[in-house]
Amino acid sequence: MRSLHMKQWLACAMLPALAAMAPAWAAKAAPAAKQQPSQAAKEQFVDGIAAVVNKRVITLGQVEAETKLALAQLRQRKIEAPDIQTLRKQVLQRMITDELIRQEADKRGIKVNDAQLQQAVESIAQRNKIPVARLRQEIEKSGVSWDDYLKNLRHEISVDMLRQRAVDSTIRISDSDIDAYLKNPPPQEGLPQPQGQQPAGQAGAQQAAPRVLGLAQILVAVPEGAPADKVQELRRKAEAILARLKGGADFASTAAASSDGPQALKGGELGVRPADGWPDLFLKATQNLKAGQITGILQSGNGFHILKVLTRGQEPAAASAPMDITSTNAPTQPQGPMMVTQTHVRHILIKVDKAMSDERAHERLVQLRQRLEMGEKFDDLAKRYSEDASAPQGGDLGWVNPGETVLPFEQAMNALQPGQISEPVKTQFGWHLIQVEDRRTKDMETEFKRMQARQALFQRRVEPAFEDWLSQLHGQAYIDNRLDPQTSQKPR
Repeated sequence: MRSLHMKQWLACAMLPALAAMAPAWAAKAAPAAKQQPSQAAKEQFVDGIAAVVNKRVITLGQVEAETKLALAQLRQRKIEAPDIQTLRKQVLQRMITDELIRQEADKRGIKVNDAQLQQAVESIAQRNKIPVARLRQEIEKSGVSWDDYLKNLRHEISVDMLRQRAVDSTIRISDSDIDAYLKNPPPQEGLPQPQGQQPAGQAGAQQAAPRVLGLAQILVAVPEGAPADKVQELRRKAEAILARLKGGADFASTAAASSDGPQALKGGELGVRPADGWPDLFLKATQNLKAGQITGILQSGNGFHILKVLTRGQEPAAASAPMDITSTNAPTQPQGPMMVTQTHVRHILIKVDKAMSDERAHERLVQLRQRLEMGEKFDDLAKRYSEDASAPQGGDLGWVNPGETVLPFEQAMNALQPGQISEPVKTQFGWHLIQVEDRRTKDMETEFKRMQARQALFQRRVEPAFEDWLSQLHGQAYIDNRLDPQTSQKPR
């Protein structure tokens, strides 16, 4: 449950970037195909099969529709589009990845309901200090229909929920990692302070803005388990791309034509975030570069990267690009006492999957709540029924700080008085019953610095871990890419 605070997508998107978002996931899943396509299926290619992903088909018609949208997006961003054949291949590769993610989300029972979607829209509008109606006007003014925008946003929420379940819990940050980070923090970069908190005695004081870093990437992906000769072939490809860039080629156009990264059709833009939120590999490679400069070739477990520094320095008053999870609107380093209200809380979690529907999970918690009202103990029921790691402790999460849980959980928790139990509460992790045991106010200066250090370290590691996980997902899948047969594969 402590991982609930990670990646608050509800507050990370800024209006200009949202208005430019292309609905890359507008196409609906096609009918099932056989695991190994038959000769008849191969002959159907002329009638519209672009790819088969496990048992799902992506049609040529879907690819053409997405290609038109991608072309419009590139023009809007003033990025030179590659030739139409290359663009189709890029679009199809992105669609294959999206289909794999969609299939995995289905397996895990992850669904984004209308209430969650509406909550995301309202939060984005609030973040940009405009009403939802104005947000819609701005989106449609960009040439993207509101329905397509909502489909895209729903998909993004689903991806984030999937990442939280599949990846976040695998990341381990030790006390010694935090000690090392605090002893040697990134140069000139501070730990941001959470919204709504100020060091005692410093209200209204002038504070320096945090440091931010914006990057773009060209990725030459290396398949998991690729033989040495294949790795060398792909390195030569990366070297050729770097040579073109040094010869004056436009980075964004080159990314659109050549990058294997999911942001290729956005010119490779990775966004803008607090500098200490980037992976170590990226941070070290760009630490001496100015805006507009590029790195050499960087190698990671996912392949070969070439980075371009888009922006560096203090965050402007109105960000022009989406920010990552860490707030950049507050002082860089808290000084002096920091009084924080903590809540001692327990919960019972029922997860939603194919075997447990939303309705059944909700009903089970209603029944458990009735038993609590009849006098049964919360910790006893949590030990028996909760599906969270806190179950052996009777659902006890200990003392929770503001911002450490996802928004629906925190809102429900804050509405309770000590001793009260909530109605069933839905989050991306499932359905919860929440019991508040006590509250206290504590000086959290030291603890807060450690918590922020933990979050910064988490952000450095989560994206490489998610990319590794996606690579494994690809490696386990049956993919018949008929526009680019070299990328087709059978599961290992």
